Amino acid sequence: MANRHLARSIVLQTLYEWDFRKLPDGSTVDVLHRNIKEFAPGLTDSDFLQGLLSNIISKREDIDRIIEKAAPDWPLEKIGIVDRNVLRLGLFELLFADKEEVPAKVAINEAIELGKTFGGENSGKFINGVLGSVYKELGEPGKDAPPRKKKGDVPFEKMPVKKLGGAVVYAKSGKDIYLALVHDIFRHWTLSKGQIGNNPRIANEGVEEGTVRKIKEEIGVDVAIRADLGSNEYVASDPEEGKIRKQVHYFLAESRFVPLKLEKKGGLDDAKWFKLADILELNFYNDILPIVTKAINLLLKK
Repeated sequence: MANRHLARSIVLQTLYEWDFRKLPDGSTVDVLHRNIKEFAPGLTDSDFLQGLLSNIISKREDIDRIIEKAAPDWPLEKIGIVDRNVLRLGLFELLFADKEEVPAKVAINEAIELGKTFGGENSGKFINGVLGSVYKELGEPGKDAPPRKKKGDVPFEKMPVKKLGGAVVYAKSGKDIYLALVHDIFRHWTLSKGQIGNNPRIANEGVEEGTVRKIKEEIGVDVAIRADLGSNEYVASDPEEGKIRKQVHYFLAESRFVPLKLEKKGGLDDAKWFKLADILELNFYNDILPIVTKAINLLLKK
């Protein structure tokens, strides 16, 4: 895949010039063709280059928002131009590229190598930290899609299992009912949840007890479990453990209507109360929407 590495280098050079000279987005194709002619005249993978460049440009706002959340101590404008654009390239391939064509570890490793080649002394370490944080905390995006078996994959039934507990948290204020939701850096509203029994001190906690604990840790409210909403399961990727099965059990839980205090980690950037009437207009993951809908139906019957 030496040609692909060279292609990414050409795309990075183009992004650098576009960023440094503050060129309009539409000019990048001309810059790309000039760079191909100058630095890689024999390169035949032009479709890959053009597709990669145009997709990075089109998703720049989303990617930049993710960089800001994953590296909160480094405002985007303070990150060096090379590192900033290596991150854009790496995050696009990590989050949006075809995983069959560009596995997550390939996306991360390629970005690190670009940083080492074109950036400063600490670029590789910085890029590895940002991309690794996104990958480890969120797993591969696309968890709604059914897992696809690849050659060499661990069979589904043999994957490690992590058990999580989550809740549709509600509160009453006057005549209104509100739901507490958390927002992630992929611009989805979702439910507060966390791993159950994830250290020796709490290894034997029950799923309800663990869910109450995680809600308190994540959004700062005390809750009481009122109903069982069922479970879902999805496959995620961990850079150390590989493919893992995440089994999440959800509850309907009541809280007082008090300010939420988000624990800002794990890719979350906001927590808010929403009136029931506004809930279904929000952007949810496909596997979360049925859980929320079931909770709303139960609340409307009360």
